Amino acid sequence: MLNTKVIASLPMFIAVNIAALLVWGLDISQQSMPLVLGVIAGGLVDLDDRFSGRLRNIFYTLLAFTVSSFLSQLLLNQGIYFIIMMTLITFIFTMVGAVGQRYSTIAFGTLVVSLYTTLTYLPEMPWYLNPVMILAGTLLYSSVAVIIHLIFPNRPVQDSIMTSFLALADYLDAKSDFFDPDDIEQLEQKQISLAMSNSRLIAAFNHCRNLLFNRMRSQHRHAHTNKMLRYYFTAQDIHERAHSSHADYQVLAGKLKNSDLIFRMQRLLELEAQACRDIATALQTNGEYRYSRRLERTVAGTHQSLELYAQRCQSDDEKNNLQTIRTLLENLQNIDWQLRNLAQSQHSEEQNERARIDTEHISGFGNILARIGSHFTVESQLFRHAVRLSVVVFICCSLVEIFDLQVDRGYWILLTAIFVCQPNYSATKIRVKQRIIGTLLGVLVGSCLPYMASALEAKLAMVVISSTLFYFFRTNNYSFSTFFITIQVLASFDIMGFDIYDATLPRLLDTLLGSALAWIAVSYIFPDWKYLQLDKVSHQAIIHDAQYLLHIVGQLLFGGGDDLKYRIARRRAHESAMTLTATLTTMNTEPKKYAPYLQKGFNFLQINTTLLGYISALGAYRRKMRDIKQDTDFLSEFYPIAKQTALLLEKSDRISEAEFENRYRQITTKLQRYTEQNQRKNRPHFSVPLQQIQMIAQLLPQLRQAVK
Repeated sequence: MLNTKVIASLPMFIAVNIAALLVWGLDISQQSMPLVLGVIAGGLVDLDDRFSGRLRNIFYTLLAFTVSSFLSQLLLNQGIYFIIMMTLITFIFTMVGAVGQRYSTIAFGTLVVSLYTTLTYLPEMPWYLNPVMILAGTLLYSSVAVIIHLIFPNRPVQDSIMTSFLALADYLDAKSDFFDPDDIEQLEQKQISLAMSNSRLIAAFNHCRNLLFNRMRSQHRHAHTNKMLRYYFTAQDIHERAHSSHADYQVLAGKLKNSDLIFRMQRLLELEAQACRDIATALQTNGEYRYSRRLERTVAGTHQSLELYAQRCQSDDEKNNLQTIRTLLENLQNIDWQLRNLAQSQHSEEQNERARIDTEHISGFGNILARIGSHFTVESQLFRHAVRLSVVVFICCSLVEIFDLQVDRGYWILLTAIFVCQPNYSATKIRVKQRIIGTLLGVLVGSCLPYMASALEAKLAMVVISSTLFYFFRTNNYSFSTFFITIQVLASFDIMGFDIYDATLPRLLDTLLGSALAWIAVSYIFPDWKYLQLDKVSHQAIIHDAQYLLHIVGQLLFGGGDDLKYRIARRRAHESAMTLTATLTTMNTEPKKYAPYLQKGFNFLQINTTLLGYISALGAYRRKMRDIKQDTDFLSEFYPIAKQTALLLEKSDRISEAEFENRYRQITTKLQRYTEQNQRKNRPHFSVPLQQIQMIAQLLPQLRQAVK
């Protein structure tokens, strides 16, 4: 079974091999570098899509590359005009990223092609030859990529689902830590760890959703796409159940410390995490997932342990605690049910009804312009990055012109700065280190090339190997990627007839200068610390949590399942939590600058994680409510209380203290009265939604205090 990354690297390996054979067979050594860099540029903009989508992407890519390359070629020796052109296209192409991933990727590749054109130009070449060779390389890669797609059409989606199940397994393991009675004091660290795991899982879900959306836009949906869609929905259902919180886990673990029940529940979560890894393995190997009988025995044993615990319960407190444990165990058993039924080959009717996916897809010239225009503010990270990058490009191009560095390939400074300068400070700092280390090692190894590969065939083989390994490592190890692309460039210089020793030291100096300019730009041009506004991120999280809760309450009252609107509300709440986690992670890389805000931010993160768990538990209960007759008390009492709670949550950080206290007092009074009424009428089927609303309401004062 071929590794995922090997399959992804096959188009690069085959295309560069074909390019090398053309260079060798047609004796066009001087044109080898633009041809190979054209192949690499094609790889940089390669996006997974269905067949027709790939053809459309290739058309737009070639069109953009043609304009960019020929424009750069024509203005290359025109001084100020070239500087202005490069600065403008840098700003424009960066801002185009606001429209979506496809536009962002092609726009960045188009900018890189402009630089490749300048780096590979030779005065003795016909003016049109350089752009033509770059475009030929891009077309070569794109053609091979389409063929590989036809051979492995479903692999990217399947691998994305696999990654999601691995992330889900990590999340379940993080959740199982809450059921460790011997480690109940580290609640803060556990909540932060759970939030981090949740962020990685939501990012994996988002990637899956985009890939599935591209596949589902075709008129005829492939059977494999339906299967992957079912896996995707199952993973989301498991996540909703696992994310649910029905109690204070620290208190629960303390009460059950001397019972085997808490250990059994922890073990059950760990085995369910292992089942998710088994699913991922089955997807990776194209095998069939088999439900674990060990998991089945653990579920049965946990249920028996619960019944024995129930027999020993005497006090009202123990009985209330028992109801919480039953609800929690029902959630774990539902996860087990999802895992049992995943191997079924057919969709249920309900699954077919809900088989729709929402993702951001902007079309129409007016909508595109409106989206880009909405980012023309310093509050937008994209706008700040575009301005920053444009200034860097202007300075780099000016340095090349002022000091006449074009002959020595001085635009390598600009290429380095473009790749190193990231949208935020912490990411740029990491890139700077990786780029310098990779380039230094690449120069050291590359300087030995004349001794290792003297024949043209050997040099071309070195280009093939280094180009493929650059592409293989580009997304998961930037130092390795830089190391191999440095070797590739030096080998290409050698093939074109340049003295490799004259090229090594300038490349290293150019890398140091380009990295320094990128670091200075992110440090002093619209620095992140001025715009990382934790209060805005927190406010957005509260609003989306409230909207998620309102949607759940509406479905409890009027019925409904996992329809598109519900999943959108749920996703937005989790994405806001992910943004909050990412913001705090970024701030934590510079603890001295953000010291006054970090503790407050992490306090809010813990509360938000707990709140989202309580809301998810209520969401998971919706299915059970379909089987419960909704009497008039539920219609007249519970729904208004729940709605008032959601509305107070939404406005908790924007209203006065007096108004908050008044609304909160009304909610708690009504909740207490309705809870007592529910107990008198002995209606345990309403105890879970009441309990969840009570726990959500109890968090509101803490939430308000955390965002002050």
